[in-house]
Amino acid sequence: MSLNETLQEQKEALLTALAEEQGERLDELLPELRSADLAEIVEDILAEEDDLPIALALLDSLPIERRANVLGYLPGEEQTDVAEAMSDETLLAVLEEMGSDERADLFNLLGEDRRETLLRRMARQEREDLKRLASYEEGTAGAIMTSDYVAIPSGMTVSQAMMRVRQTAPDAETVYQLYIIDPDGRLAGTLSLRQLMVARPGARVDDLMIKDVISIPVDQEQEEVARVVARYDLLAVPVIDADERLIGIVTHDDAMDVAESEATEDIHKGMSIGQLEDGVSRVPLWSLYRKRVIWLVLLVFGNLFSGAGIAYFEDTIAAQVALVFFLPLLIGSGGNAGAQAATLMVRGMATGDVGVKDWGKLLGRELLVAGSLGLTMALAVAPIGVLRGGEAVAMVVAMSMVTIVLFGSLLGMCLPFLLDRLGWDPATASAPLVTTLIDASGVLIYFSIATAILTGL
Repeated sequence: MSLNETLQEQKEALLTALAEEQGERLDELLPELRSADLAEIVEDILAEEDDLPIALALLDSLPIERRANVLGYLPGEEQTDVAEAMSDETLLAVLEEMGSDERADLFNLLGEDRRETLLRRMARQEREDLKRLASYEEGTAGAIMTSDYVAIPSGMTVSQAMMRVRQTAPDAETVYQLYIIDPDGRLAGTLSLRQLMVARPGARVDDLMIKDVISIPVDQEQEEVARVVARYDLLAVPVIDADERLIGIVTHDDAMDVAESEATEDIHKGMSIGQLEDGVSRVPLWSLYRKRVIWLVLLVFGNLFSGAGIAYFEDTIAAQVALVFFLPLLIGSGGNAGAQAATLMVRGMATGDVGVKDWGKLLGRELLVAGSLGLTMALAVAPIGVLRGGEAVAMVVAMSMVTIVLFGSLLGMCLPFLLDRLGWDPATASAPLVTTLIDASGVLIYFSIATAILTGL
């Protein structure tokens, strides 16, 4: 049985137990489910059943710590709906059990009046920590970091540091990486829990720590944070302020969430779709329409240039009707080659594999590759040209294929760099945009070559 089928059965069993108030059955089912699976069931109830009271009843049947975990797995909109329906006392208890980064994210989703009410009822230290984490700009390291980490003052012995770990570990996001701070709170070094456990009890952490620490500034873009974590295979990366004081860490799982989100955004942009606020199965129809229609309408007008090009060469087409047979093949091939080149460049720029400084080198490489691709495709299609229109048409088709594929590939490769220099997202060099540009230019290239060769003959 697949995971989805199992979840569906468990969901139905939970709904039945809730509806019939079978408390014992509910107590049997809930421990069998992981928090992430429970969150998916709650999400399905809110999306399919549109029944907030049932979702709340399911959450209310969980211990407060488990309830906080489940709430942390919910998408933003569903999380907000559930949180707004909770009483202040319940929501405060849930917030206290959540990780500091998840707590700040949920806090920012609430209305201003609700935020003020909750802040007034919090302890001073907790309130200040929440306000600080919630104040960082979205899309930066500060917005995804957590303040739940193990910090060890410099000068401690190993035995003192182990005692510090025991005291702070219950509230820490991760204990596998420990951070050494000087008296001013600046990051002095780091060491792993394994290093601490195997060291002599009397040894000082200053002598064991790694001083060359990879860290990131609090205002660093979250995409770069994810890239650093992946590049150096880190469990967590420390975040520092302008004075190099340690103020938080970004854990591996949060960095991977960012990487997934950024990749999804780039894929959507790559197909001329605006950023969706939620998953494609949950986003409102109007929002889905609005995100897709703008570029499609613009590209419709872009395709008018293709029609204008065909109209301009009516005499050539009338003289050799066989040319029309090859038009979709040629411009389609150029569009595909251009889309491939654009995708390679956009992804390379997103991962840091290539940059603007590499443009000249990449241009030379693409020239060779695209030329080879064009020649190969020209050889494949030339015999069909002979059969449909004779040797002259075959020559036109072969030359057009090489030229259009070469032009499309170079356009697809260069467009992301041009957009980047203009300060726009390179992902905007999407497949529909590239193919629309190549459609119009391909028509002009094809019929210009045809006019020149066939008129001469």
